[in-house]
Amino acid sequence: MSTESRAKRSGSMAGGGGGRTRGAQGKRVGAQGQGASAATAGYFTAELAVLFLCLTALLVFLPLVLPPLPPPPSLLLLVPVGLMAVLLALAFVPSDSRSIASSCH
Repeated sequence: MSTESRAKRSGSMAGGGGGRTRGAQGKRVGAQGQGASAATAGYFTAELAVLFLCLTALLVFLPLVLPPLPPPPSLLLLVPVGLMAVLLALAFVPSDSRSIASSCH
């Protein structure tokens, strides 16, 4: 590769960045700007708290109001038992730690 093509390539990489620019403080700012950081400032807002309270009330009061459902077919009850058996089998199957460690380098 010639020196000119290397210079062009490194210049195009340095100026690019996938729509990211440097902000006034020198930190990288995404293409969406600082609106994304303001949206994730708090995990639980007042709207989420109201939503959680409504869901809790529904889960508490709906079983008291709705009529009881008939039991599911017995074959359908084997699905969670089968899933649990598969998960237990996977939990106790030994992994080959030597192949995992050797693939890191």
